[in-house]
Amino acid sequence: MTYDRLVCANCAAPVSEGRCRVCRANRERLQQDDNFFAGLNPMALIALLAVLVAAMALLAHQTA
Repeated sequence: MTYDRLVCANCAAPVSEGRCRVCRANRERLQQDDNFFAGLNPMALIALLAVLVAAMALLAHQTA
C-alpha cells in the first residue's frame, strides 16, 4: 500500500500531505520501507506472476 491513500488518524488528512507531525513521521517511515515490490500495483504483480508461470510451463514442456 502506498502512503498517498492513507488517512491520518491524528488530523484526518491524507498522510501524503504531511499536515501534522504524525503524518510527517509516518510518511518518512513509509518512504524508507519502500522496496521493489511495494511500488508495483496489483495488476503488475499479477502480470509478473503470469509471466513466471508461463516460463515454468515452457521449461517443464521442454524437459519432458
